[in-house]
Amino acid sequence: MNPIVLIILAIFIPPLAVFLKEGAGKQFVINLVLSLLLFWIGGIIHALWLVTKK
Repeated sequence: MNPIVLIILAIFIPPLAVFLKEGAGKQFVINLVLSLLLFWIGGIIHALWLVTKK
């Protein structure tokens, strides 16, 4: 998947970006919990970190 699209998704829909990058595993659950508990900002930070790391 195109990294630019993943970055845009990570900003607007963090769990979807993590799902497309990593699949439905541990990172997806972590991102979903962070998104819900930290009012979406935690999910955005986590998703951007996952999408941009090599």
